[in-house]
Amino acid sequence: MAALMSQVSAEAQASPARNPVPEEPVDPGRTRPPVRRRTPRGGSASRHLAVVPCGSTAVGSGTGRVGSAGGPEGAGDPADEAVRVVVVDGHPVFRLGLAALLDSLSGLGVVGVTGDVAELPVLVDRHRPDVVVIDPHLDGGAGVTAVRDVASRHPGTGVLVVTMLDDDESVVALLRAGARGYLLKRAAPAELERAVRAVANGEVLLGPGIAGRAVGRLTGVRTSAPPPLPELTDREREVLDLVAQGLTNVLVARRLGLSPKTVRNHLSTVLHKLQVSDRSEAVRRARQAGLGQLSGTRGAGTAATGQGTSGLRW
Repeated sequence: MAALMSQVSAEAQASPARNPVPEEPVDPGRTRPPVRRRTPRGGSASRHLAVVPCGSTAVGSGTGRVGSAGGPEGAGDPADEAVRVVVVDGHPVFRLGLAALLDSLSGLGVVGVTGDVAELPVLVDRHRPDVVVIDPHLDGGAGVTAVRDVASRHPGTGVLVVTMLDDDESVVALLRAGARGYLLKRAAPAELERAVRAVANGEVLLGPGIAGRAVGRLTGVRTSAPPPLPELTDREREVLDLVAQGLTNVLVARRLGLSPKTVRNHLSTVLHKLQVSDRSEAVRRARQAGLGQLSGTRGAGTAATGQGTSGLRW
């Protein structure tokens, strides 16, 4: 028996275990740090997108880094450092697509989505987002009221308007209500990302073409209007203006230091661009646009030729 036990002990020492567990070398001078779990502002880092359809608080599945409040604690996502976003839009396809785009961007997390402006106060109170992205024109005048409510009750939450309307009245009304950003829905994803981050940082960002007009309206200073008949070049407009005042081609040439042939060429181009058939029609279009309004020169031009514009050819 002693010999048998000695043999078994020897075999056990000679053959390794079937599933050995490697041991991690231990540094006696170092202790392993404890594992930390980060909890976002709202109590959760669940990997689900909080979607709030009209009239409900159902949570839909998604790939968001920031989850709905009250969910299980996440493991490893720095949600407390992400820009928290709520999306409000009445078009389901655009709303969910916008939420998915924002939630896929680094450092952004969508915490709520709804198609009903009436749901916005609940979402903002619950999640305290950094930015609300909203199309306020899809629910009548309630959108402007909702923007004003968010801006007054939650000054730390910025409102970014993303809509189809760019008329001056809409832009100014929403900026006065407290919106910090205004983009059109045709904006590129990079523009949208930049706008969200800017609004989250307390900046004001307006889309191309909107900024100048909005500032002019808010300050009472009108931006310069486009020139009359903008399809014409400055020289063509200058020639047509003098013709509409009653000057002949020769007098127009003398006034502008051009040859009569050059004036005729300009007027031929004007006819083509304005899609009119003769000089009289071009003069009528010019006067409708505000050209040819200087007094005195028209009489001089007519007196010099002894005829009106209707009898002149190019």
